[in-house]
Amino acid sequence: MPTSSTNPHLPFGENKNAEWYGKDIISVKQFKREDLEYVFGVAHEMRGMVERIGTFDLLKGKILANLFYEPSTRTSSSFTAAMERLGGSVIPINEVKYSSVSKGESLPDTIRTLECYADVIVLRHPETGSAAIAAKAARKPVINAGDGVGEHPTQALLDTFTIMEELGRLDNLNVTMLGDLKYGRTVHSLARLLSQFSNIKLNYVSPEILRMPKEVMDEVAEKGVPQAEFNSLEQVLPQTDVLYVTRVQKERFEDPADYEKVKGAYVIDPDVMKAAKQDMIVMHPLPRVGEISPDFDDDPRAAYFRQMEYGLYVRMALLAMVLGKA
Repeated sequence: MPTSSTNPHLPFGENKNAEWYGKDIISVKQFKREDLEYVFGVAHEMRGMVERIGTFDLLKGKILANLFYEPSTRTSSSFTAAMERLGGSVIPINEVKYSSVSKGESLPDTIRTLECYADVIVLRHPETGSAAIAAKAARKPVINAGDGVGEHPTQALLDTFTIMEELGRLDNLNVTMLGDLKYGRTVHSLARLLSQFSNIKLNYVSPEILRMPKEVMDEVAEKGVPQAEFNSLEQVLPQTDVLYVTRVQKERFEDPADYEKVKGAYVIDPDVMKAAKQDMIVMHPLPRVGEISPDFDDDPRAAYFRQMEYGLYVRMALLAMVLGKA
């Protein structure tokens, strides 16, 4: 697993971390605390460079293949923007059903073909474990952009970076995850990442049928992180530093009746948030479908659109790192 003890705030070119070169990014389990600090240091530098000059030629001549077997607006466009901000090019493959895959081509064969044209492959796939299969087949770096209900490591990294940039710390936090915790791969990955830090408390608020999976809770428990489950947000909101809201994903339910029972279980609005601290943030991986009222959007604690921007900087950092330019 790559690690770095170098100073993450040095200018580019003086802080090249060869340990990341050519690496796949498949799971948050790859990342130790020092790795996270390195990634966030590079992302912070990327943010500054985008704000100062917009685009630059760090990855000029490099090509990214964006391979999405599932519909995506945010993640796909975020990786495209990240590569283009760095001066590279993108092969967008967002309608896989019209490609050779629809003719029965296997995932390993698709990956082997694309790496003939590209330097790095970003993959989203509906089947858990698909990113690991792709990485095994590839000689070029593969970045997991979400595999079924498994993991979404770059989302978890940008989520954690958002907390760092917004609150200035990743230790001593009371974090509440709300909504669909069973199928929400973002909260699975985020819980694992946050367990790397000190004095973290995790609260899980969900309907009974959407509880956080036992295997995730067991992994977090092994790190000594206190966890508690609730049916009501009222019990934990006043102590919460980070409220991470997830939508109830209709597409993850086999029985539509089960979805209808829980789709409106929790709604965040200005009235609900009167009980929350002023120095806290509300996050959401988006898209939302009613679980956060637009009436709350102008509240300074509403960090979800800033969260999307932070994702650009994290993905820029990751692309530069795996291509040996960070």
